[in-house]
Amino acid sequence: MHADQAPGSAAEPPAQPDRLGRMAAAVGRLLPHDGRLETAVPFLSLLRASQPTPVTRGVLKPSCCVILQGNKRVHLASEVLDYGPGQYLAVSVDLPASGQVVNATPALPYLLLNIEFEPAEIAAVVAEARIDLNDGAQPVRGAFVGSTDASLQEALCKLVALLDAPPQEAVFLAVGIKREIIYRLLTGPHGRQLYQNVVLDQQDRGIGKAIAWLKERYNQPVRVEELAQATNMSVSTLHHRFKAVTTMGPMQYQKQLRLQQARALLLNGGTDAATAAYQVGYESQSQFSREYRRLFGAPPMQDVKRLRAAV
Repeated sequence: MHADQAPGSAAEPPAQPDRLGRMAAAVGRLLPHDGRLETAVPFLSLLRASQPTPVTRGVLKPSCCVILQGNKRVHLASEVLDYGPGQYLAVSVDLPASGQVVNATPALPYLLLNIEFEPAEIAAVVAEARIDLNDGAQPVRGAFVGSTDASLQEALCKLVALLDAPPQEAVFLAVGIKREIIYRLLTGPHGRQLYQNVVLDQQDRGIGKAIAWLKERYNQPVRVEELAQATNMSVSTLHHRFKAVTTMGPMQYQKQLRLQQARALLLNGGTDAATAAYQVGYESQSQFSREYRRLFGAPPMQDVKRLRAAV
């Protein structure tokens, strides 16, 4: 106690909530209802769910998804990734996946920060900060779970705090904080795993180019031999590297892209199942319906009706 301190008064100020708690409180205030909020910061969105959710399917984009409260389960083909408070899911390439919130209540809702980035941004930070990641020659999985440490959480706190600033200020200052977040990820225990696919793509040994090639031609007939030639790989090497990164083969990847796009067309309205099937490259409507049901669990129009009812 200081000499001028009154007897019985607190010797120190009350303890501040931990970083995750502060961020959760801020996100809960900014997003008081379940759903997704696109913030003034172009690369940052917030998600909230007050109860466990059904399995939903989509395409994961290059990003870092940090859970502040609750738990989520992500399926990459046959691989399952579980993560919870203080952990993040890092994604380095576009990946078809499914996921669900598995732990959330109205009192403690699931809260998540979704930070999107481009592979070029990762490469730039590595080059400018001269980070040595001991590049390997083998591809690694395009998504993985890691834990946030104090320095990464502090950078995330600064990003969340910007959401209370004027939009112009938030957008300007967020650029530097994003670079710091990428730096913290790269210098953490999973840095090489995050950067490896970027390195391989720069050296024409990566799967990013194959994915981009398939995305441009998702509605066209594609032969594996063409894709291998376009990416300077043998067919066997392409299969090995593609499955190592995405957990699935190139043709399965293209099929999932087609079906995801068909689902988006149907949800937007004005398109029937036969038209959607043709637009995404199917010649047989029965094959389209069969594969759609296998992926989404219901025939096309029944699935869309169910989704609209849920919304």
